[in-house]
Amino acid sequence: MRIVIKLGTSTLTAGTPHISPPRLIDLARQVKTLTEEGHEVLLVTSGAMAAGSEKLGFPQLPKEIPAKQMLSAIGQPRLMALYEELFGHYSLTVAQVLLTRTDLGSRRHYLNARNTLAAILNQNVIPIINENDTITTEEIRVGDNDNLSALVANLVDADWLIMLTDQPGLFTSDPRTSPNPELVREIDSEKIPEALWAAAGWNGTGLGTGGMVTKLQAADLARRGGTTCIIASGSEPDVLSRLVSGEKLGTHFLPIVSALESRKRYILSARKAPGILCIDDGASKALCQGGSLLPVGLTAVSGKFERGDTVQVKDSANNEIARGIVNYAGTDLEKLIRRRSDEIETILGYHFGDEIIHHNNLVIL
Repeated sequence: MRIVIKLGTSTLTAGTPHISPPRLIDLARQVKTLTEEGHEVLLVTSGAMAAGSEKLGFPQLPKEIPAKQMLSAIGQPRLMALYEELFGHYSLTVAQVLLTRTDLGSRRHYLNARNTLAAILNQNVIPIINENDTITTEEIRVGDNDNLSALVANLVDADWLIMLTDQPGLFTSDPRTSPNPELVREIDSEKIPEALWAAAGWNGTGLGTGGMVTKLQAADLARRGGTTCIIASGSEPDVLSRLVSGEKLGTHFLPIVSALESRKRYILSARKAPGILCIDDGASKALCQGGSLLPVGLTAVSGKFERGDTVQVKDSANNEIARGIVNYAGTDLEKLIRRRSDEIETILGYHFGDEIIHHNNLVIL
């Protein structure tokens, strides 16, 4: 089984301001057990800013993004040195992999990252993956390592995504303020109930930059790619081994589709598609029945995108119902609204196919 494990800052620090070597050693021991059982393990780690802040003696810094990126730049090598040293006690070799959303948004970059991670795993090495904080800002603002872990799960066709945090899982209400919060054990519905999204809108200890809501977003993305996702407590003894052995710890999100092929996982990974196509009810019905998107069903085009980009497809009620790779640029599609496929060459002067999006390049949400 291929398992992606996301480690939050609160897990790595054991709830303190400092990176906790005992916690990392314990995680290394559990990862070693998984590898000895034949599982492939990838880690998506937070904690670079915490490590940098600790190295500088927890200075009082402005909250601007450059200061946080500076802390990440200082903390990242220190964090990796700890991983290398402490995982080495269990004869585990680690590799640093820094990714950005751009790396996963380009088909060529996506395949390069996928092939590199496959080569690392083939050598029985543990990839340690993080956002490249020194050149990105989005991860620092919204705790996107949660969503990054889901994107990585899609990238490598992971069977499981385990997100370790400072809470036992997802609750029906905020456990800090609610007198009777209940742990949600399993979610298998196609849509996550709105009440749970509302309940997830609280932040954990404040040590990290995410919160339960970003974990819920990541879980939803992962299960749409065919990956089982689990949110569980990183302080639970032997949590990884117990989960893999079948114990029902935390909150389990069951896949709502079978495992998707690589192309459709790539389409799903483009969470910030550059364009939007609005379609009529007839086209919506055709897509949901397995058809392709034709220009006659197109009602509006927005955004700047080129042929080969991934775009959102929205129905007449403005609900996103699909994502797909377009055969034509946005400026061309504006000319094709409500036109027949046999008119494409006459209007544009060239022809890339009768479909705006072929059903093989489409993922229904």
